[in-house]
Amino acid sequence: MDIENKRERLLLSSGVLSAVIYVATDLLASLLYRGYSFRGQAVSELFAIGAPTSRWVAPLFSLCSVLLLAFAVGVWRAAGARRLVCALALMFAGSAVIGLLLWNVFPMHMRGAERSFTDTMHLILATNPFVLLSLVFAIAAFRGRLRVYSAATVMIMLVSAVAAFSYAQALNMNQPTPWLGATERIAQYGYQVWQVVLAIVFLRSQIPQSRGPAAIK
Repeated sequence: MDIENKRERLLLSSGVLSAVIYVATDLLASLLYRGYSFRGQAVSELFAIGAPTSRWVAPLFSLCSVLLLAFAVGVWRAAGARRLVCALALMFAGSAVIGLLLWNVFPMHMRGAERSFTDTMHLILATNPFVLLSLVFAIAAFRGRLRVYSAATVMIMLVSAVAAFSYAQALNMNQPTPWLGATERIAQYGYQVWQVVLAIVFLRSQIPQSRGPAAIK
């Protein structure tokens, strides 16, 4: 295996590492944040302004975004002449950029604090259209079981995301949100698992070696 091939496989492996670090950070921060409800509170509250876990959650989530950007480069290089796969890579890159803005520039305030422009921007950016678009391009680009799995992930995410965003007003008004965290994490973890599966498919198909359009079914 030449150096170039190793580099491309390392880039693709970043998709797995990004998802694993994200989930691990969320789980660990939820345990260390005293009084935090994994079921009832949003992931964003773990790195909210003033949150006790924000000092290390934001850097770790930023690392996830950097790794996702590396994965996007790997997908782009693996795509060859496949335009839909190139578009998929751009969606990952866009999602990574939005993530970096969320973690570092527009975190939300803790519950009960006065709301400001950063909270509004956080809510807007949290919708992150690149996540859904990446799944749409995957459905268009691939065939067989991967297409079916991508479509199923879309359905899971849409239902869960709608349920989570229904709590947006209650969160803004510091009212109870009993299932916000659970519904949000179903969507987010479902997407992270899909990302891992996609990265493994790329790696097992030896796309960096063949660069052939039929390497992934």
